Amino acid sequence: MSTTADLRVGAVIRYQGELCVVLESLHRTPGNLRAFYQVKMRAIKTGKLKEERFRSGESIEFVRVETNNYQYLYQDGELFMFMETTTYDQIPVQDIMVGDSAKFMKEGTEVQISTDEEGNVVQVQLPQHVSLEITQTEPGLKGDTATNSLKSATVETGAGVMVPLFVNEGDVVRIETSTGNYLDRVKN
Repeated sequence: MSTTADLRVGAVIRYQGELCVVLESLHRTPGNLRAFYQVKMRAIKTGKLKEERFRSGESIEFVRVETNNYQYLYQDGELFMFMETTTYDQIPVQDIMVGDSAKFMKEGTEVQISTDEEGNVVQVQLPQHVSLEITQTEPGLKGDTATNSLKSATVETGAGVMVPLFVNEGDVVRIETSTGNYLDRVKN
């Protein structure tokens, strides 16, 4: 067992029977009261955000995770199939573990998968940005670059995103996977 002094962003801990990823950890010493750690974390299975206070020096159970690079192959119902890039081993992952980021995964996308000591998938992490082709949107007009107006578009994975007016069908755009926001147009 480790203590609260070992808390770091990205650490995986077991809290109330759930695996959680630490998003933020602040050490606070309010006046003449006892010091504590204010920790913001996300439950891995449910995706819920939690904020907790831990007393300074309190013991916490850290979970050792191993992260490897995988390539997304295909989806079969509720399972996503991934292949490890070094050993070519294939593993199935439940769609709950992949989450909303699945709408930006196309075949061949490189992801990072974290597993615990027993080999259970703990987390699937997409790259920060992906480049996808626009398959459906209204045609853009010349001179539509002056305003910050947006229109809806569909990318090759079927996800809907908001893009600037000058983007046309067939254009390749970069999208931030965590928010689903348009970043820029990719030049060929």
